[in-house]
Amino acid sequence: MAENSLTTQEKWDALYRDSETPPDVAEVLRENAHLLPASGKALDFACGLGANALFLAAQGLETHAWDISPVAITRLTENASTRGLTLHGDARDLAAQPPLPASFDVIVSCHFLERPLNPHLMAALRPGGLLFYQTFTLERVDDSGPKNAEYRLAVNELLTLFPSLRVLVYREEGLVGDVQCGFRNKAMLVAQKVG
Repeated sequence: MAENSLTTQEKWDALYRDSETPPDVAEVLRENAHLLPASGKALDFACGLGANALFLAAQGLETHAWDISPVAITRLTENASTRGLTLHGDARDLAAQPPLPASFDVIVSCHFLERPLNPHLMAALRPGGLLFYQTFTLERVDDSGPKNAEYRLAVNELLTLFPSLRVLVYREEGLVGDVQCGFRNKAMLVAQKVG
């Protein structure tokens, strides 16, 4: 089958089948883990091989991990079992089956930008719930991340995508200063649903 005739699921299945290990925990989650609640229900949205889901489960949260790739979910649940962690993996089309309203205390979404789903993510947070969000920006110092500009954030765009949430943490360094250092090519946000 030609590369451009692959379905989205087939593309990601092939990628995750060939990947050696899960990537590192996203900076937005690792650097702000102190904001996580002591208990609650968490979702790693578009989880891939689930480094963030494994991290959330290790923190004692009831963790759910969703991705379009059954291969990724199978590998993630096997990895969790090997580590003695409990998590609930679900292969699903996220656009067709977004999370239900008021269903999670924590949602993590990293390196996945599907703007029409953002209202669903905000609605899925319970009062006081936290969104940890990180993805690639148009302004960058190298070619990492998606080639298609549609899947990259404009400057400060992430600040506008979740307007009903209270911003707790925001970071986007762009091309300012020494571009060999710092948090480059991406933007991160931690925001809370108030009320």
